[in-house]
Amino acid sequence: MDIKWIEELARVLRENDLTALEVQEGEKSVKLERKASAADGSAAVTVPAGKGASPFVPAGAEPAAQPVKGTLVTSPTVGVFYAAASPDSKPFVEVGDQVKQGDILCIIEAMKLMNEIPAETDGVIQEICAENGQVVEYGQPLFRILSEGNTAQ
Repeated sequence: MDIKWIEELARVLRENDLTALEVQEGEKSVKLERKASAADGSAAVTVPAGKGASPFVPAGAEPAAQPVKGTLVTSPTVGVFYAAASPDSKPFVEVGDQVKQGDILCIIEAMKLMNEIPAETDGVIQEICAENGQVVEYGQPLFRILSEGNTAQ
């Protein structure tokens, strides 16, 4: 299943003000849903378990509770989030790990290209916002890094 094709389906969903769209192609199927009141036009994609990646909720789809401390590392593209270099490898980082600017945090696979995502700042990994194998959206938070000595960030 092609990411561009899924993006096109999401565009059709948004432009036609649909709340759900389900398409089956051979053994693969995709179901897109969005809240009827979504003003930002975002849609969530669900790929059945065992057929690809986990569902995702685009950035900004959930209401913000309170300001979050730390620097968010966001996805530069739509793709599949991988926490490790291979299924048998340990994750690049875990919560509590110390990182330096430029350290590799994860890989985003987009159109069969593996894009290494580096830390944008020195600090400690406070949160990992995506699951291994999950499809992530452009701008979706992947990590929250708390800079050392700056807890008010």
